Amino acid sequence: MKQAVLFGMVALFCSCVSQKKYTDLMNDSKKEAEGLNAQKKGQGERITSLENDLRTRDNEILILQTQLANEKGKVASFDQQVEYFKSTNDNLLDRLSDLSVVSKSGAESIKKSLEALNEQNQYIKGLTSSIRHKDSLNLVLVMNLKRSLSSFDDEDINIEVKKGVVYISISDKMLFKSGSYNISTQAEQVLGKIAKVVNDHNALDILVEGHTDNVPISATGIIDNWDLSVKRATSVVRLLQDKFGVKPERMTAGGRSEYVPKAENDTAVGKALNRRTEIIILPKLDEFFQLLEPPAAVLDTQR
Repeated sequence: MKQAVLFGMVALFCSCVSQKKYTDLMNDSKKEAEGLNAQKKGQGERITSLENDLRTRDNEILILQTQLANEKGKVASFDQQVEYFKSTNDNLLDRLSDLSVVSKSGAESIKKSLEALNEQNQYIKGLTSSIRHKDSLNLVLVMNLKRSLSSFDDEDINIEVKKGVVYISISDKMLFKSGSYNISTQAEQVLGKIAKVVNDHNALDILVEGHTDNVPISATGIIDNWDLSVKRATSVVRLLQDKFGVKPERMTAGGRSEYVPKAENDTAVGKALNRRTEIIILPKLDEFFQLLEPPAAVLDTQR
């Protein structure tokens, strides 16, 4: 009888020990599984981040490739002009090599022509360099603006280089309430990021244009779409100046009403595209026109 009781106690003790080990093993396995799941989640988030970075880099590469192709085309065109002037220069030098058949006045005329051609060559080289610099600056602006505004919806903000300058087009639903020219809180965040970029490039001017669809406006204090587009442009300019420190002498505000549409006004989608405010970043116009003005010797040869 004592032996039976003793065997029973030993079996019960072994059973308890085995159950405890089993429970410990299950707890350890559960903790390990939770750790692996946490690692898996972290890796997933890392992969998503890397994929977003890759898409951004792909977009940047595409912009750079397009810009490079444009630059190559411009350089090829200027190279052709330079070759033409070199050829003309060589012909004149051949004529000068035999001054025995050229009169004194003729030789002097050829000399002036050579000097004018040299000035033309220098003018073309300077113009080419300036255009390259401007295009490079535009590319930097686009990249900085897109990076700064990446957290906002692409449907409401469009950034592109058009006609040699940078255009930022912002939909009216992001900036204003319907029929209003009071800027929304969300729009202030957008304009603040744009102001930060333009303040880093003080050599550039800013033109703000308001655009509407062709639906007549009926709101207190607003006469028509001309009035609404101008008031919206001046609201943007005033905010850039007062809240974000953009120098007023750099800015111009203008309204285009309904007369420069991006799409037809016969659909709701087209009207939404046309209701926009465009911020156009320009070179300083006086410096730009000085750049385009050829030297006096070049003008003389064209008369």
